[in-house]
Amino acid sequence: MPDGRGASGAGNYPSLVSNAKLEAAGYPVLLVVGGRKAMPAFGSGMTDVQIAAVVNYVRGNFGNAYADKVSPDDVKAARQ
Repeated sequence: MPDGRGASGAGNYPSLVSNAKLEAAGYPVLLVVGGRKAMPAFGSGMTDVQIAAVVNYVRGNFGNAYADKVSPDDVKAARQ
């Protein structure tokens, strides 16, 4: 959802708002690259730079304020 609050209906999409699971930077990287449950994998359709940008955006918005940034090299390592 645009506000990051998640949704329920045909599936359950967890809220990104103040989400403590995003504290470990590697966790959202793995989710974006490989997908999980109803979330598709985006690893084959996005570059390392794009995935790092998405993860950094989510970790720095929606009530999240994680200062450590994910780099494209972090994403590359997660793909291996």
